[in-house]
Amino acid sequence: MPNIDIPQLDPLAILKGQSALVTGGSSGIGKGVAIEFGKAGANVAVNYSHKADEAEEIVKEIESFGVKAIAVKADVSKEEDVVAMFKEVISTFGTVDILVNNAGMQKDSPFHEMSLEYWNKVIGVNLTGQFLCAREAVKEFLRRGVKKEVSVAAGKIIHMSSVHEVVPWAGHANYAASKGGIHMLMQTIAQELAPQKIRVNAIGPGAIKTPINRVAWETEEAYNDLMKLIPYNRIGLPEDIARTAVFLASDYSDYINGSTIFVDGGMTLYPGFRTGG
Repeated sequence: MPNIDIPQLDPLAILKGQSALVTGGSSGIGKGVAIEFGKAGANVAVNYSHKADEAEEIVKEIESFGVKAIAVKADVSKEEDVVAMFKEVISTFGTVDILVNNAGMQKDSPFHEMSLEYWNKVIGVNLTGQFLCAREAVKEFLRRGVKKEVSVAAGKIIHMSSVHEVVPWAGHANYAASKGGIHMLMQTIAQELAPQKIRVNAIGPGAIKTPINRVAWETEEAYNDLMKLIPYNRIGLPEDIARTAVFLASDYSDYINGSTIFVDGGMTLYPGFRTGG
């Protein structure tokens, strides 16, 4: 059996020398991930689709950690935007080592009233966008190969999924379908590309305190209702997701491939069954 080298890492700079692209990085979970990556020593490209000023503020914060950062505009559902985005990031940083496929959206509706526009928009950003970005990242990983002084992997992809890749969600058929699709997309890519030392995993957030779900936590009544779904009895924060993303992007997680890590305070434990079933 060949010798297996276990990397020795500096826990305070475990992504040092690597470059990451975080899609949807200008707010919410993406913002948290982008900032945490900068703290961990990575250069970071912050993707946004609008509100350039917010993205530039995040860039400034990341640069304060002594690393490089740029803001790059792209609609991830559009192939030409994604190709141009990767070209800009690679031109700036020299390569991309980590992709966080985070950009996502909701357009909710009762199923029988859901328009094709709502369906296509959510699937386009949440699922097709992740396909397009992953494809361009893989092209770069294969071109460059492994550089052991940077990472034992040729590249890392982290798909941002949801507890709703396994938990049905009435009134959100397009969103839940997109997350279920992400699960199989992630596992299929992981299976196909593992021999090339490309690691592909996912994070499944539960209820996270971000602007997209403000209605679920901004009042005491709403928050108390939400806690019925979370055994750990607190809402998640972007930092909870970001720290998991740093781990998955680092060589600490080198033997994890094709997995979704649920960061949800126990939401996927189906807490309604605590008192019966």
